[in-house]
Amino acid sequence: MTQTLSKQAETKTHYTVTWEKLPDDFKLPDDPVENIDQPLLAAALREALDLAGFILASMLIASNFGLCAKVNDKTVVKAPDWVYVPSVLPAGPGEVRRSYTRNAEGEVPAVVMEFLSETDGSEYSNKPTYPYGKWRFYERILQVPIYVIFEPKSGVLEVYRLSTSGEYELQEPDANQRFWIESMGLFLGVWEGEKSQRTGYWLRWWDENGNLLLWGAERVAQERQRAEEERQHAEEERQRAARLMAYLRSQGIDPDGI
Repeated sequence: MTQTLSKQAETKTHYTVTWEKLPDDFKLPDDPVENIDQPLLAAALREALDLAGFILASMLIASNFGLCAKVNDKTVVKAPDWVYVPSVLPAGPGEVRRSYTRNAEGEVPAVVMEFLSETDGSEYSNKPTYPYGKWRFYERILQVPIYVIFEPKSGVLEVYRLSTSGEYELQEPDANQRFWIESMGLFLGVWEGEKSQRTGYWLRWWDENGNLLLWGAERVAQERQRAEEERQHAEEERQRAARLMAYLRSQGIDPDGI
């Protein structure tokens, strides 16, 4: 499948995009992640979704995973720190998905995220020529509806939405400093605390009622607290019953005979 993208405002750059699955013999970049925070942040986002029962077999949720397109006859691969695709075609028997091409393998990615590092700021790159900046690739070529940029050290969260003019527009958070991600039916926001021996800012999900989607350790702690509250309630009931029987006996009444 091929389409032509052009924009006369700013660059007059002409793109002919072909949506073809990446050949099996194509060598993907094997660059290491830039710091230990990136995989932890990505894993935490997925963990909460998984435990909440959000993830379906038809979805694709991945981190540091190649998104592909052939632009002007050149293959382009960008690997966002986190990506969500609502619906993808099933992989073949025994096939391990190693990349993703919209249209050829399923829907357009609904959300891509980049976690800022201390390198060259490529997350904001609008470079209009091969191999293209990440911003340009997500906005103009893949046309991803939501682009999230998160700075883990400062906790600054930017959410961009693709406008009808085909450009990303910075969104304003709600009163709780969260962003509604319509394609997921969830709010995205920043939470400060500790997980996986890392203390700092994290991206978290909240449902439409404002309930935080919990991580596994939080669910265990919540269950322990609930069990402790039930134990305390049962103990209070036992003591109340013991006092009542003691009172009845003091009045010459056999509580077992009532």
